[in-house]
Amino acid sequence: MSAKAPRVFPQNIHSAMGTENQQSSAKVSVIIPVYNEQDTVAETISRVRASPVDKEIIVVDDASTDGTSEVLESLQGADLRVVRQPRNMGKGAAIRRGLEMATGDIILIQDADLEYDPADYPALIAPIVSGKAKVVYGTRAPRFQGMRWPHRIFNWIAARLVNLLFGSRITDEATCYKVFRADLIRAIPLKCQRFEFCPEVTAKLLKRGFAIHEVPVNYQARAIGAGKKIRWWDGVVALWTLVKYRFTE
Repeated sequence: MSAKAPRVFPQNIHSAMGTENQQSSAKVSVIIPVYNEQDTVAETISRVRASPVDKEIIVVDDASTDGTSEVLESLQGADLRVVRQPRNMGKGAAIRRGLEMATGDIILIQDADLEYDPADYPALIAPIVSGKAKVVYGTRAPRFQGMRWPHRIFNWIAARLVNLLFGSRITDEATCYKVFRADLIRAIPLKCQRFEFCPEVTAKLLKRGFAIHEVPVNYQARAIGAGKKIRWWDGVVALWTLVKYRFTE
């Protein structure tokens, strides 16, 4: 399906305006890639709907097989669009599909597993609507609440590899909460299929000279037994992706 053209992001949005008015003037496209999350997707969308920002919600169902599709069908409304991938293609492909549909001034990535809190949206978009930043990451550091030590170690390595390769100073490269001006993210040629969306977009933004602004966010990790899908080999691919895009396009 074709989406209408996105609005031009107002260059002077931060001039002579208070923070509350700034946030109400910028529309946020919340992209939620979903695969087999029937137990959490309804509560995720409820929390997203409750977040106090002007938004549209775009859910990309990555060919779920567990009843997620039926749950999503019951949740559709004027603020929520659902599209189903023809086959399971990966998180990165789902995000790219969502970008094709988004009409907002700001793009925000949201997982459907209840690890992240949509109540953080105002803080995440504030640096963009004020003109302070074009890219914002929600950092879970230093606590990484509930995260197992192997995952903590990977996040530590990933952040330091990014900083070494690109001269940045970020603390959490693998965070789900990545927020962009829509015109900026559309200009980045993304090729990702799976979880390598995070390192690819990070590398390509930094290589092009765009600074990443970080905002602390609430986080509560879930275990693999509760449905977490990322595995150790995805971490290896992520680190390789950072190195690859440091030296290639």
